[in-house]
Amino acid sequence: MSPARETADKQCWLDLRAAGDWRQAACEEAVHQRFDAVVADDPGHLKGLPPTVRRVLVPAGDELPDSFDGADLVLADPRSHDLTALARRHPETRFGTALDVGDPAGLDAACASVRRDAVTLLRFRDPTNIPMEIVLAAADGADGTIITTVDRVADAAVHLGVLEHGPGGVLLTPSAPGEATRLAGVLRDRSPDIALVTLTVTAVHHAGTGDRACVDTCTYLGRDEGILVGSRSRAMVLCVSETHPLPYMPTRPFRVNAGAIMSYTLADHEHTRYLSELTAGGTVLAVGADGRTRRVTVGRVKIETRPLLSIDAVAPDGEPVNLIVQDDWHVRVLGPGARVLNSTELRPGDELLGYLPGRERHVGYPIDEFCREQ
Repeated sequence: MSPARETADKQCWLDLRAAGDWRQAACEEAVHQRFDAVVADDPGHLKGLPPTVRRVLVPAGDELPDSFDGADLVLADPRSHDLTALARRHPETRFGTALDVGDPAGLDAACASVRRDAVTLLRFRDPTNIPMEIVLAAADGADGTIITTVDRVADAAVHLGVLEHGPGGVLLTPSAPGEATRLAGVLRDRSPDIALVTLTVTAVHHAGTGDRACVDTCTYLGRDEGILVGSRSRAMVLCVSETHPLPYMPTRPFRVNAGAIMSYTLADHEHTRYLSELTAGGTVLAVGADGRTRRVTVGRVKIETRPLLSIDAVAPDGEPVNLIVQDDWHVRVLGPGARVLNSTELRPGDELLGYLPGRERHVGYPIDEFCREQ
């Protein structure tokens, strides 16, 4: 099973219809954050917006205004309005669908719309993602854009995870300043590729007994995928997931037997964590042998006392590297070309894949300060 890649950029939409006193401030914030669209039920509220933002009119009730002046896109319920006829009467305006989904009839209408219309705005009334799953499945292969409504910024991440890719964008009604900025952060946050380097092993020796951590994720990891681990924050080794068979033990493709508990890893592309700090519900950065990355959810961290093995290596720039892992052959690291290497069989001169974050760390954050790790 290949690992899922993160989805393309999603559209950020702002809903002014119930923004109240926050309307002007929220609008300015959305423009500053380069939102894709602003939604209103009064054409007057769309006037003055810059051309960088799509002006979307969603009229209240079943009555449509005589003029759509100021709107780039008008969304209406196709069960009450003939969108084809509207488009003929107003050729200068684009039309799409806006629907509430709270019963089978609404679900059927939504499924028909996403297969037919260029833009469909949906609000799902009930606290279940099943209707959204059905709509997204119905839209598979269609060219239209689906926008779903959320009441809280935290719900946006949930929507984006439905059927792995979610809708094309999210509409938020702001309740306080800063929410538009937070929504943009959720929808546009991506895990960039990183540049892996080739490390050369200089020494391998037994390191007594200590506590090591297995990181169990909530995700199937790829055969060329693992997490970065190192005794020092400036240099880490790519430890591979347990996706490769060995005698005596079944594969556990959700797991990385990562290293000693004091080791650093990456929680995301910027922030480090000690392995001992990872907990259920947090994130760790999964990294492929080609440098691709994705944040995955930690399901459990198993810390147990085991014999330990210390692996010393050096980076091309001379940066010293150390990794302490469980002293057993089923603990593996990756070499160039995604070559899988048993840690206990490593010898001086062997090559590993690693990463050099390049900056010191303080409570996980990158910082430029004097720090010596040895």
